[in-house]
Amino acid sequence: LILSLKPNMTENGLGHRERVLNVDTMNPNVKRIEYAVRGPIVQRAVQIEKELKEGVKKPFTEVIKANIGDAHAMGQKPITFFRQVIALCVYPDLLEDDKFPEDAKNRAWRILQACGGGSLGAYSASSGIEVIRQDVAKYIEKRDSGIPSNPDDIYLSTGASDAIVTMLKLLTSGEGKTRTGVMISIPQYPLYSAALAELAAVQISYYLDEDKCWSLDVSELRRAVKAAREHCNPRALCIINPGNPTGQVQNRQCIEDVIRFAAEEHLFLMADEVYQDNVYMEGCQFHSFKKVLFEMGSEYSSVVELASFHSTSKCYMGECGFRGGYMEVINMDPEVKLQLTKLVSVQLCPSITGQALLDLVVNPPQPDEPSYATFIKERTANLHILSEKAKMTEQVLNTIPGIHCNPVQGAMYTFPRLTLPEKAINAAKAPDMFYCMKLLEEMGICLVPGSGFGQRDGTYHFRMTILPATEKLKIVLEKIREFHKRFTEEFS
Repeated sequence: LILSLKPNMTENGLGHRERVLNVDTMNPNVKRIEYAVRGPIVQRAVQIEKELKEGVKKPFTEVIKANIGDAHAMGQKPITFFRQVIALCVYPDLLEDDKFPEDAKNRAWRILQACGGGSLGAYSASSGIEVIRQDVAKYIEKRDSGIPSNPDDIYLSTGASDAIVTMLKLLTSGEGKTRTGVMISIPQYPLYSAALAELAAVQISYYLDEDKCWSLDVSELRRAVKAAREHCNPRALCIINPGNPTGQVQNRQCIEDVIRFAAEEHLFLMADEVYQDNVYMEGCQFHSFKKVLFEMGSEYSSVVELASFHSTSKCYMGECGFRGGYMEVINMDPEVKLQLTKLVSVQLCPSITGQALLDLVVNPPQPDEPSYATFIKERTANLHILSEKAKMTEQVLNTIPGIHCNPVQGAMYTFPRLTLPEKAINAAKAPDMFYCMKLLEEMGICLVPGSGFGQRDGTYHFRMTILPATEKLKIVLEKIREFHKRFTEEFS
């Protein structure tokens, strides 16, 4: 039967035809997206793991992934109280179980009462469950020394990433020289460049100062925005504090300078503050952009438009998989706010379990509750271990000739600078990609090349997370030492 078909005919009688969706007809903006954190090196790491399971001999027995800030995948234990309450919410029959403390039961009951039908399986309002938005507002007020926060300015989200992309969608408009430009730091977290590519917005790069511990200089912001006005309409400035991938913590003076700059240049401020509890270095302190904005007085607090973001994925929690987060919007045009509510409603609502977990992050056990002591012990331990690993990573990397590592002041990463031999630089279009791929193939260590985050021309870096368990992190650092020495000798 098949042989009797006429040329270009299929069994159902239809002629062969080009697919409606192919690489030439698909959205060209999607093809421009790059996301190094899960890019080619990570994909190769997954292949190597499969090869090891199949018995393929390698010079190592496991792949250690230090490429992504996924705390629980690296062995960090969850906070007991958080998991108890989530278990009770997901399976309310456990509310009758005496194994669970009363404060966990009370918290679960309160969350369930705020859900449709008393179930986490119900949709919520598009901006999130009201009682949880109220708790977020109280958390922000407490964090910011009593500066008021309005629950109506709070939008719960599927992780901070979802809210960041939503804000960029709202900001993007125009064509040609009127097309929206968005200022992002270099090095940057690739979510920003990827989202701007998808939206066909213009990326305006400003460089952090590596020689000054990745600090932000307003003169560099001025240079970048002046150059950008020649070809686009700069409308927003994105700040990551504490920094990813660079681990710096901005001081208060820097934040004030940035706010003044945003006011002068009429820019919408986006403050990515998901690492706000991850501050390790003595003398460093997290300052929220909102708090500084309002303490600067009404000259700024009444006019500067700000969206700030937080997440359940980082800090001491590390609950990446629950996808919980929020954003708070300040001084947003009421009509735009209606459009924002419409935009988030298209996705119906954020994950309800993520919302429930977020509620526990912003409203943890209190001193008079039975779970408080265990909560504080676990929280303190997680942050202490991260602090110790931040110091160890910096110290060890700086003993390796050809690697320079700035202090890891905060967040979960380091972004050390590599001095590579000329022969290695000439061997590949992206020398740091070449370096990281060889490191993976020869040592089983998965890092992300600095080119995936952006870097000044002629400089080379990699990003690694400090999250692996201490003993495993020591192995990672020693393998980097061994590899870098061998790599340098090979290409010298």
